[in-house]
Amino acid sequence: MGRYGSIDYPAFVKRGVLLGLALMFVGEVGGYVAENYVSVPAWEETLFLVAAVIGLLAFVLSPILFGIVLPLTE
Repeated sequence: MGRYGSIDYPAFVKRGVLLGLALMFVGEVGGYVAENYVSVPAWEETLFLVAAVIGLLAFVLSPILFGIVLPLTE
């Protein structure tokens, strides 16, 4: 057993990447639809932008954190 227990790192990488892609997709499509087709308040457009940015960060940082850094520290 490792330092952090029996963590399934490949599963965490896959879930983190998929979560990041889903958030980024929802943020980008929602922002596009809100900008061009429907009228929404400014806070909702900001919410779509924040979702896209968080999704991008999760997409980029999940493989680095769970695929490289944490397995090396065990």
